[in-house]
Amino acid sequence: MRRSLPIVLSVLLAAGCAVTGDEGGDDTGTGGTGPITFATGRDTTAYLQPLLDRWNQAHPAEKVTLLELPEAADEQRAQMVANLQARSSRYDVLGLDVVQTAEFAENGWIIPLERGLFPLDRFLPPVVDTAVYKGKLWAVPYTSNAGLLYYRTDLIKKPPRTWAELRTAAQEVTKKHDIDGYAGQFLAYEGLTVNFSEAVQSAGGQVVSPDGTRVTLDPAKAATALAFLQQGLREGWIPKESLSYKEEESRLAFQEGRLAFVRNWPHAYGPAKAKLGDKFAVTRLPGLDGPGSSSLGGINLAVSASSKHQHTAQEFIRYFTGLENQRRVLTEGSFPPVWSELYDDPELIKRFPYLPVLKESILAAKPRPASANYNQLSLVIASSVTKALSPPYSESAGDMAVSLKSELEEIIRTQ
Repeated sequence: MRRSLPIVLSVLLAAGCAVTGDEGGDDTGTGGTGPITFATGRDTTAYLQPLLDRWNQAHPAEKVTLLELPEAADEQRAQMVANLQARSSRYDVLGLDVVQTAEFAENGWIIPLERGLFPLDRFLPPVVDTAVYKGKLWAVPYTSNAGLLYYRTDLIKKPPRTWAELRTAAQEVTKKHDIDGYAGQFLAYEGLTVNFSEAVQSAGGQVVSPDGTRVTLDPAKAATALAFLQQGLREGWIPKESLSYKEEESRLAFQEGRLAFVRNWPHAYGPAKAKLGDKFAVTRLPGLDGPGSSSLGGINLAVSASSKHQHTAQEFIRYFTGLENQRRVLTEGSFPPVWSELYDDPELIKRFPYLPVLKESILAAKPRPASANYNQLSLVIASSVTKALSPPYSESAGDMAVSLKSELEEIIRTQ
């Protein structure tokens, strides 16, 4: 997570926008048509304009305008929440991180959607689950995501399947070459929550039940996961610099040749290819005894409850999540699509050879809990893990796991 000042500023700026914008309320309704605004994170927008232009040319009276939110997921959420709480109609279509569906639905900030309007049966099943809350469809999957292990093929003989193999390979490569071993996203923000959750899952456990109603954290398995990360930092094959890494910093470290291994999302593949050529490949995340399990990521598209043009917003989502646009999401944006058949397309596999591994990773991934209090759960996890990973490692992995379980149970009890 970034320091609190930028987040506070984002909230204040968003609130200011809400005050000066049109107010929602009585004029909202699923029948409204007219111009709409699509609000989504800046990190996902570079390729979007041509897709928006196609819609605008076909719908001159219902044009869509792109509104770029901050890159960090925490700051995106802060800005959207401030706007929606003010019942502003400035946002029509929201690009939500998959973990936000439950929170936004529970608070009445988005509207339920009719399942029959969308070809959900042709989407990857785990991806559809991220858009459902309490039996209703609240959003439509637009991109999916699963963590992958990137590795240097010119330095590594074969990809590691287990943590022990990763440790051995990382130690060997750091001794033979002027390069660090392994890193993920270890700054105290949502990325650290994801990395820790993946480690717990890859040790055979889970932090919270999928419906967000029970803490399922096994302290022994959580301690095993945390001890693996602590060991890497102590021994030096996980560089201490990685404690400040988010996705972008870890991506740059790998593609600039400073890391032999990195955990990152598929969007890092294209830039790495441009820099490293054929000197790298991807595989599934390693685990305690074999391939591990990623956290399921991605973006879902939802309709603001305060939008005055909800019919147009839904039709835009139907267009934007259609098969041809999903192909462009991959070919032009390098983001994982949600249509299952695209992962089996020979032409796409030739261009994006990681697709079979990515499909395996998505199908084996676990969703983060569908909890209206997910943001609070994530903050507690990231804070606790940060303390455990920071020198001098005064708190044992076992003690941290026990105290974390207690804190999470308190949040679940009070929700």
